[in-house]
Amino acid sequence: MSAVNIVMLITLVGLLVWRLRPVKGVRNITTTELKNELGNKDKQYIDVRTPGEFKSKSIKTFKNIPLDQLSTKASSLSMEKEVVIICQSGMRSTKAAKMLKSLGFTKITNVKGGMSAWR
Repeated sequence: MSAVNIVMLITLVGLLVWRLRPVKGVRNITTTELKNELGNKDKQYIDVRTPGEFKSKSIKTFKNIPLDQLSTKASSLSMEKEVVIICQSGMRSTKAAKMLKSLGFTKITNVKGGMSAWR
């Protein structure tokens, strides 16, 4: 393997690790922990999957705001209440958490494993 290939591989792995790292200041919970928190009126529950994914399987308490619409619809969310975010596997909800953090939200919770872990 050439030095260029090794550098490219290391860079690719580094970028992947960087993208998957937890967002600083965002709480991460399991779906088991989520079950204990559902119904809390002081929290906003957001599912960032596509409308089709949401329609096929969703949690009653969650509102669907697809990730690609979140930045424009974030103004409909209260910055005073905690935002609990879920997606299919945890990748899009991590992106959503980063986005909300950059928009000034401070109370953000990401559901690890997403709907894939929901039973």
